Amino acid sequence: MKARGWQYAGKQGEFKLEQPESYSYLYFPLVNEAGMMSSITPNLHGQITTGHNSFLTEPVSAETLHNSKAARNFWIYTEKEGAWSVSGNSARQNAQQVARGREYSQMEAGFLWHRITRRHGMLPLTAETTNFVPVTEDQVELMKVKLTNTGDTPVRFTATAAIPLYGRSADDLRDHRHVTSLLHRIYTSTYGIEVQPSLSFDERGHRVNKVTYSVLGAEAQGRRPSGFFPVIEDFIGEGGALDWPEAVVLNREAQAGPDVHLEGYEAVGGLRFEEVELGAGESKSYIIAMLITGERVNGEEYAAKYLSEASFDKLLAQNEGYWREKLDTIIFHSGDEEQDLWLRWVTLQPVLRRLYGNSFLPYHDYGRGGRGWRDLWQDCLALMVMEPAEVRYLLLNNYAGVRIDGSNATIIGAKPGEFIADRNNIPRVWMDHGAWPLLTTMLYIHQSGDLDFLLQSQTYFRDSFIQRSKGRDTNWLPEQGNKLLTREGDIYEGTILEHILLQNLVPFFNVGEHNNIKLEGADWNDGLDLAPNRGESVAFTAFYASNLLDLSDLLLQLKQRSGINTIQLGQEIAGLLDSLSHPVSYDSTTSKLALLDSYYQSIVPAVSGKLVELSIEDVAQDLRLKAEWMITHLRRNEWVTSQEGYEWFNGYYNNDGERVEGDDPEGVRMTLTGQVFTIMGGVATDEQVDKIHAAVERYLKDERIGYRLNSRFGGIQQNLGRAFGFAFGHKENGAMFSHMTVMYANALYKRGYVQEGHQVLDSIYRLSSDFALSKMYPGVPEYINERGRGMYTYLTGSASWLLLTQLTEVYGVKGYYGDLLLEPKLMRAQFDAEGAASVETLFAGRMLKVVYHNPQQIDYGQYRIGAVKINGQQTDLKMSGRGCLISRELLDVLPKQGNQVIEVLLERIP
Repeated sequence: MKARGWQYAGKQGEFKLEQPESYSYLYFPLVNEAGMMSSITPNLHGQITTGHNSFLTEPVSAETLHNSKAARNFWIYTEKEGAWSVSGNSARQNAQQVARGREYSQMEAGFLWHRITRRHGMLPLTAETTNFVPVTEDQVELMKVKLTNTGDTPVRFTATAAIPLYGRSADDLRDHRHVTSLLHRIYTSTYGIEVQPSLSFDERGHRVNKVTYSVLGAEAQGRRPSGFFPVIEDFIGEGGALDWPEAVVLNREAQAGPDVHLEGYEAVGGLRFEEVELGAGESKSYIIAMLITGERVNGEEYAAKYLSEASFDKLLAQNEGYWREKLDTIIFHSGDEEQDLWLRWVTLQPVLRRLYGNSFLPYHDYGRGGRGWRDLWQDCLALMVMEPAEVRYLLLNNYAGVRIDGSNATIIGAKPGEFIADRNNIPRVWMDHGAWPLLTTMLYIHQSGDLDFLLQSQTYFRDSFIQRSKGRDTNWLPEQGNKLLTREGDIYEGTILEHILLQNLVPFFNVGEHNNIKLEGADWNDGLDLAPNRGESVAFTAFYASNLLDLSDLLLQLKQRSGINTIQLGQEIAGLLDSLSHPVSYDSTTSKLALLDSYYQSIVPAVSGKLVELSIEDVAQDLRLKAEWMITHLRRNEWVTSQEGYEWFNGYYNNDGERVEGDDPEGVRMTLTGQVFTIMGGVATDEQVDKIHAAVERYLKDERIGYRLNSRFGGIQQNLGRAFGFAFGHKENGAMFSHMTVMYANALYKRGYVQEGHQVLDSIYRLSSDFALSKMYPGVPEYINERGRGMYTYLTGSASWLLLTQLTEVYGVKGYYGDLLLEPKLMRAQFDAEGAASVETLFAGRMLKVVYHNPQQIDYGQYRIGAVKINGQQTDLKMSGRGCLISRELLDVLPKQGNQVIEVLLERIP
């Protein structure tokens, strides 16, 4: 780590950063399971919300963090020096920030708390401000301000808390901002200020509102505020501002006591405390609670729960313990302690994605909350090893979003399995959506051995859109509900296996003129959204090909392990297994599309509900035939060569039916996505992987920002996607997009290219943790921009993929139909000084600590697994290549309490 930047301050991942206000766009998440979602910056900016329609503070984007003067402010007034902000958030302090002799400040953070320490520039006074969201059932954020006299003479001051209360929907930020303030009903009580708008403003129908936004406070010993400033315009004064408010600067008397009721103004949680004298060496603390509740609050009740130093400290300790226990479900130990601590923060990110969705942090200034279809499945990848108890339930419910045409719902409700019919008449179909559920389900089956899950029944989603949203069924009415019906009007259910088959069979036939799967609205790269007619995704054709192979193998495993010889499928879906009845020529796009059209006609307005019984062997063979045709097709038709002699796979066709990648007058065009899935799915031969890697190093690797998502295409591409309207080197146009870069590393590891995969993973770590460039806290960002800055921090699906790659590929700890497969791919440099590397993880309902001993410091490729001990006992195990298999039965007899230690001795290959 460079000298300037954050430094780790403990063994649990705590870190600190001096003068944090010197860096823009920094923020930190504070959240709980009850739905309180906060973000906080070094000057206590950020937002506090429980959803799109309930913001306690003003909604923010990343730019708001340095433009807005609103924040969680706490002021100190002294006769000698006047107004001073404990967060440095005053006009005077901001003006002095770049001057010599500026105030000293330091940020510290851990799981999940945030602390700012600031020294007064002129007085012997230090403020320590700690914020966190307690792990209670309340939607509350707590803040403690501890003031310490570091001098040898008394300091006399008056304290004032000031948190602006926005108190409404993000929709009202610009539209109807003043009008909605007229709905505000402001109340003062013994401990603070509440805002309960009279209505939820919505021109489609205004509703009576009960949600209340409150700022309560007390001195640490429970002493109440002496008065209040409830209205912003009174608090700041005429011509004033939130960073230099008249009420503090001129030390005005409080404008209200308890039991005051005001209406129709912008509000502020302005809490004035009695003037105090702090003796030399003495400290005094204040506790502030920021609440969102479903009704008016009982001040005495919340004061007893939160407004004392003892309760604050107890809840903070509970909070740290809660997050530590959650993150302790996966711990890496290597020869690089700092990287191991960095991975602790990456481990947190999938949980944050589950709690925040894609919204409610400053960089994620889009969306109204919730997650997309792809997120449902990819977030489960990490949750499977971190929070496995609910994964089966989540997966089962997720499948209820599949449509009978192979597409899926795009509006996802707040509860598991809740999907909502599209109301805006502009539905989109992402062609990759059908590919991800199998990948996630396969991980679940390998981790659990639960093949019976495939035979569970689940409904299908139904709305007016048909034929992958290219048509509408005008006979469908919302009153019919969102579940697929049979012609008799019964709810139709199919097995999970049927859902998976449907999602992968329909795309196989849904091809463009080059016989690759149509791009439709976009694939994984949302920015490729302007080629719905003639666009094709070669990249995800490769993914679907590997899925069909995996499905074929999965069916045979189901037969072998469960003794089941046949499966039942809906009569219409069975027709997509064309080789079993009426084979079509896969070389003919016309024949494929005709079969698909026939299928679409058979399922509208309803399905028959009839089932057919099919041999597992026959179905597996049909899937393999399709997969092998796709692989041969891709190898034969989509391999490109540049004038320089580099070779790789084309990834796309644009809306003019033109191949996207290869030589171009604007320069060589190449995408990383087109290489990832051809490598990962086995489409690329070993010889081709070598050539692809060389091409990626030549055209996509940038020493400053890592592996780019694509090379420079030159100009906007109206026939391909909006991504190319972005500046090159930003977001989906040529940035280091962590998600695809991690998947590239994963693909390389899977194919045995360990040194190359390690190089890619290491580049992500180095870029993210180089604070001088990335200017972000520990973790992996969504992408690294052209200047090396980490963008869209915390909420990214790449965190799940990074953890999965580290655990299952680098450390080689993975399931195999419920058994434990150990197949390490650790480089010599990843072992510590004693030649050990380990990972602690949940598997088979037990915490396992897998320790690899490499006393001879042998590098990967030269070692194999020798002896294996479980809890000190030598074990005879089934060897598998360079790995070994530990049966589920052997694990099931181990104690469920404590760590079960598996020691693996690595020996040199003779």
